[in-house]
Amino acid sequence: MRRLPPEFFARDATVVAPDLLNKRLVAGGVAGRIIEIEAYTSDDPASHCYRGRTARNAVMFGPPGRLYIYFTYGMHHCVNISTGLEGDGQGVLLRAVEPLEGIERMQARRGPRADRILADGPGKLAQAFGLTLAHNGELAEVYDDGVAPPTTPRVGPRVGITKAVDWPRRFRVPENRP
Repeated sequence: MRRLPPEFFARDATVVAPDLLNKRLVAGGVAGRIIEIEAYTSDDPASHCYRGRTARNAVMFGPPGRLYIYFTYGMHHCVNISTGLEGDGQGVLLRAVEPLEGIERMQARRGPRADRILADGPGKLAQAFGLTLAHNGELAEVYDDGVAPPTTPRVGPRVGITKAVDWPRRFRVPENRP
């Protein structure tokens, strides 16, 4: 198993996103396989970077491979990984993982739930992995354990946004639930 270096993330978010499918995310004493992700670039009106660099979104402007975590709706953290070249705000939102290790710890954080729904949404994922604003800017721990990304990922509209919803930047592993 090899940790993905920052150089892996130093590409356009729309290229990195499908390549991250089936990689292992490790944080907070747990691990899971990335099965759903969304790409955001600075020209995207739904991106936090669309209006330029701010104190809140500075991590998305580089260096690549860093966790960009934000708090939304006054109750949920969401986890992104910065991508692209330094200075170009972009990243990928981690939408869902398949739990692999530390499931008991995930359940302690999320409550008793079926494994398949412990981290099947951005807020659930952050909670299951124990990721908060305190982790913003940390180097992401993502590993390649030899499971290749799907040759034909499911691509579709993004969810939870109101602008550029139909941009095909949501990527999913086909074998998993929609």
